[in-house]
Amino acid sequence: MSFGIRTTGSWDNTQRWLLKLSRGEFYAKLDDIGRLGCDRLAEATPVNTSTTAQSWAYKVKKSRSGASVIWYNTNVNKGFNIAIMIQYGHGTGTGGWVPGFDYINGAIRPVYKTAIDKVFQEVMK
Repeated sequence: MSFGIRTTGSWDNTQRWLLKLSRGEFYAKLDDIGRLGCDRLAEATPVNTSTTAQSWAYKVKKSRSGASVIWYNTNVNKGFNIAIMIQYGHGTGTGGWVPGFDYINGAIRPVYKTAIDKVFQEVMK
């Protein structure tokens, strides 16, 4: 049993698309996603002095197998990240407990959806 495929026209568009994918040109959209995530996290961060809200940053990490956007907060007090303390809670100096407030997941979930949509649109160009 055998089969054949016959085509007409040019493969130029397909070759351009594959070249664009191989170069990772769509990774440029990840900077937009990183900034959007920082903005959303800053808006959602409970404000006392606003230092934690203003301390969100991101980096895009690229590898041969893909890329990631990593968000982090640089507000640290005595070796403890304040954003994490707000998220998960913390003990007090007098033996009490301050419960956490889940603000990170609610802020970042819509950013994930936007990221998926933007990268998909870029890949499909």
